[in-house]
Amino acid sequence: MVQDDSDALQQERWRAQWQDWAQQLGFSQIAVAPVDLSDAEPGLLAWLQANCHGEMDYMQRHGLRRARPAELVPGTLSVITARMDYLPTSVGEDWVERETARLTKPEQAVISLYARGRDYHKVMRARLQQLATRIEQQLGPLGTRVFTDSAPVLEAELAVRSGLGWRGKHTLVLDRQVGSMFFLGEIFVNRALNPTAPVSDHCGSCQACLQACPTQAIVEPYRLDARRCISYLTIEHPGSIPEALRPLMGNRIYGCDDCQLVCPWNKYAQRATLPDFEQRHPLGTATLLQLWAWDEPTFLTATEGSPIRRIGHERWLRNLAVALGNALRCADPAQATSLRAALTQRLEHPSERVREHVRWALAQ
Repeated sequence: MVQDDSDALQQERWRAQWQDWAQQLGFSQIAVAPVDLSDAEPGLLAWLQANCHGEMDYMQRHGLRRARPAELVPGTLSVITARMDYLPTSVGEDWVERETARLTKPEQAVISLYARGRDYHKVMRARLQQLATRIEQQLGPLGTRVFTDSAPVLEAELAVRSGLGWRGKHTLVLDRQVGSMFFLGEIFVNRALNPTAPVSDHCGSCQACLQACPTQAIVEPYRLDARRCISYLTIEHPGSIPEALRPLMGNRIYGCDDCQLVCPWNKYAQRATLPDFEQRHPLGTATLLQLWAWDEPTFLTATEGSPIRRIGHERWLRNLAVALGNALRCADPAQATSLRAALTQRLEHPSERVREHVRWALAQ
């Protein structure tokens, strides 16, 4: 028993040291999760069998492996989880009001806050690796592997089990001190570590996120149908956007923050400590017509190092065409003339996908 107490105290000291190192690297919190996620498997299977993953075939392909860290990386005994806040400091204290107001201005191009700076995959992976290296130097030879939204990992589930927050009704991880505006990352380790304690759910009877979702993608508390989600439609979905959903997308051209904007806990959202996540000009203020005018070389230059770049110029134009069509529907005569002129310029675009969305937009 004395040995057990001594080991627990030693692990607490380690975690305190890791937390200091993590904060130096831009992380706001770290914790430790167990690797047994077997009781999450039925829910994952049901979600996949209902085709809620849409065309994200990799989710179906990996199946239950997502819930089995020790199969993904053989020998894994624990997972160190990490949180990194991303809300840009430049959005101001009244950021919720500002972002909400932009959604009511059809001519504005709305890009999800997380995507206005540098690609978080690159930022977090490099810093997670630095943290893993320091931990290995402290503990001796250690097998580690880092992930951030880059492999079949149940990130939210691991975060919840380690105490980084609870699963909100919108399916994102929430914390009472910081809301939900943060990225998650993991370090798989082949050493048994004491897991940190989970926290309780504090959503209560609130239904704000379900009511705010423009496409009703949150089909019930804690269940998201990706096929209706604007983030999925504008980023992951490769083909034609279903016509019934296009009017509901408004001026959102890359991602959607609506469920987070209405969440009461996000009044505590923390600002990013890294300059990487500051808004790139003009992604926080651009109009649809400004971005529609970008040819492919301009798009590639403007989005270098950004998560936006991975959707490519064709999908970018597809998304913008939908938003322009929605703007055209409520434009005054002068605005309508400008919008139609801009759309008409791409009626002969080499991509049939772009042309089809342009024709739809002009018909509005």
